[in-house]
Amino acid sequence: MKKGIVFLIVFLMVISFPICGYAKGKEKIYLDSSWKYADHARIISGYAVMYKAKKNRKDIVIAVNAGHGTKGGSSVKTLCHPDGSAKVTGGTTAAGSVKAVAVSDGMAFRDGTAERDVTLRMARVLKKKLLAEGYDVLMVRDGKDVQLDNVARTVICNNVADCHIALHWDSDGLSYDKGCFYASVPKQLKNRKPVVSYWKEHDALGKALIKGLRSKKVKISGTGAAEIDLTQTSYSTIPSVDIELGNQCSDHSDKKMEKLADGLLRGINSYAKKYIHVAPLSSL
Repeated sequence: MKKGIVFLIVFLMVISFPICGYAKGKEKIYLDSSWKYADHARIISGYAVMYKAKKNRKDIVIAVNAGHGTKGGSSVKTLCHPDGSAKVTGGTTAAGSVKAVAVSDGMAFRDGTAERDVTLRMARVLKKKLLAEGYDVLMVRDGKDVQLDNVARTVICNNVADCHIALHWDSDGLSYDKGCFYASVPKQLKNRKPVVSYWKEHDALGKALIKGLRSKKVKISGTGAAEIDLTQTSYSTIPSVDIELGNQCSDHSDKKMEKLADGLLRGINSYAKKYIHVAPLSSL
């Protein structure tokens, strides 16, 4: 879907630098200041990494965003919404706030493991499966730290990827694993720009991921959706979802990561088949 845009960006790298050579099969992708909403970002010196599938390429880019992992992110703030309106649900940032923490530190699991480390492990497992399936993968955070705030991460995804999946575990204070869910757009935001044009696509992606997880016998929380006002979906102009893969009580073993990744991949395949209509490339 984004082939034309990506090709244009690659061409323009001769006179600019949002995409730079990195290594064979990889590209560094920086935030381009000309991209819509880029001026709302505050932590922008880092870069995402694009990985290209080696076989059976689908010409589809899946952005995998390992939540958290930005040193200093909790001391910087960005607008909750592009129009400067107040947040409508509480969380890391309270409802009624106009600005949100640029990137929160995340929670710690009951065994002391930092959420940011688990989301990165999960992202790497999912990346491997996506590449094997023929998808190109934009790793928004490819290491322990990336100096990109949540706005910058979203804007990069908007311009380079076909969909954006952020990986998280919920910090809910419960003493048991409640299961997975995705953050759906609150009703109060559905008539605001750019959400009004994309919230149905966000929902379709979220529902597909939950269905895929359920097919692998992964525990799902309630209906699989919870209305949460997020910076990510407030700035997204592509299908975008925050998927919460459990909470601080959840199993995050390698075996569980594989199971979760298999469920997510099934959901992505289902979503792409129905909503992203691109013929496979013979070569590129």
